Amino acid sequence: MTMARRAKFLAAAGLVAVGAASVAGAAGGPRTIDRRDLCVSAGEIEQLAGHRLGIEEPGVRAVVLADTPQAAEVRFTYRGPSAATKPLASGEVRRQVGLKLRAQDSCNLLYVMWWIEPRNQIAVSIKRNPGQRTHEDCGARGYVNMKARRHAPAPRIEPGSTHTLRAELLGRELRVWSDGAPVWEGTLPANVEDFDGPVGLRSDNVRLELAYRVGGGPAAPISKVPAWLRQRCKTKGREAAD
Repeated sequence: MTMARRAKFLAAAGLVAVGAASVAGAAGGPRTIDRRDLCVSAGEIEQLAGHRLGIEEPGVRAVVLADTPQAAEVRFTYRGPSAATKPLASGEVRRQVGLKLRAQDSCNLLYVMWWIEPRNQIAVSIKRNPGQRTHEDCGARGYVNMKARRHAPAPRIEPGSTHTLRAELLGRELRVWSDGAPVWEGTLPANVEDFDGPVGLRSDNVRLELAYRVGGGPAAPISKVPAWLRQRCKTKGREAAD
């Protein structure tokens, strides 16, 4: 995308100022999430100083154990590839970090991912498997990639660099920002409203230091944590990465 086309997108989306305001928060600002607020279903997340979190393992999945709106952001410093590498189910080795939205379970959720390697881009996908809940039920099936109404390139991520990925879902309207600039806007299909759950975090084959925040966007309905998920986290139930 040329600079002229990017400028046209920014103007048409009307999101530059909105993105900054959303991060500042419409009702007291976003809430910072610590390790104790997360249910980690794959990999490990370490609590660091200053409300920061650390990731070293190749496949990490987590959701927030709190009722929240569908607005979340992760500000991360990329420390480079993880020591071990875990290919995706397709066999591709991808380095990425991103957000889970409406994470009802491992089989039904929305992903907003920032791919680092082998190519740099923002990717949005719905994973939908009605009647299934665990990774053993659905594996890596059910992914459908979403097409944006408007999009712009995200900055490249280099080791040692710090970036922010933010997403807000209001009904079926999804907006995504990277480093405060709009990079993805679109209307999702109706089936995104067939499931609901908390926001969360995913990473693959990267080492990160990060701060994770929820809320801070426009007034929106609150999504609740399913009772079964609270119970699983109490018993420290874990499963393979999705």
